[in-house]
Amino acid sequence: MSGVIVTNPPKAELKDVDALARYGVATVSEAMGRTGLLGPDVRPVQQGVRVAGTAVTVLSWPGDNLMIHAAVEQCGEGDILVVTTTSPCTDGLFGELFATALKQRGVRGVVTNTGIRDTRELREMGFAAWSRAVSSQGTVKATGGSVNVPIAIDGQVINPGDVVLADDDGVVVVPRERVPETVGKSEAREAKEAATRAAFIEGQLGLDRYGLRETLKRLGVAYRTYEEYERERS
Repeated sequence: MSGVIVTNPPKAELKDVDALARYGVATVSEAMGRTGLLGPDVRPVQQGVRVAGTAVTVLSWPGDNLMIHAAVEQCGEGDILVVTTTSPCTDGLFGELFATALKQRGVRGVVTNTGIRDTRELREMGFAAWSRAVSSQGTVKATGGSVNVPIAIDGQVINPGDVVLADDDGVVVVPRERVPETVGKSEAREAKEAATRAAFIEGQLGLDRYGLRETLKRLGVAYRTYEEYERERS
């Protein structure tokens, strides 16, 4: 497998990245029309952490982390490393030593479609990580791959410079050209949810706030007292 290392790809503006970090993965995905989510198997190794950054992408051979070493050089302030392999792999391609090098360069975290190890050390050093598996299985450094090229995880295409947002609920990718628009839509959605939350605190039901009683009626869902229900069953 030959490959390429692309240097200096265009990236989303850091101010917009930081603006997106104010919102959760669910809010941002909804703001984009329920798109951009990686699959539910890519999970955090910590809890209570939300990070957003610009993607530095890695395409590696299964069981081989050579291209992660190459990617470290391409990483800088505000980035998130995003790793996948040419075929499924759960080996521990990423661990504490990589995190040490990346943290020194201002990288905010890693999202990998493979395995990760040294999870306790990652939590202790405050380096955020999301992975498909946790595995102590080691790797080799023997096969070429690519850095800063388009990759796909769970059918979601991730280009270098796209924004990757990750929290306890998962990971969402925002295409670079859609970032400013998504910031505005996320802000509007957050304001709408705040108003709904206040209404629920005051006792309003979702059935009434969302006009769902008519939906139930249209679908033929009927209300019955317990006695009526039991009588109809007999």
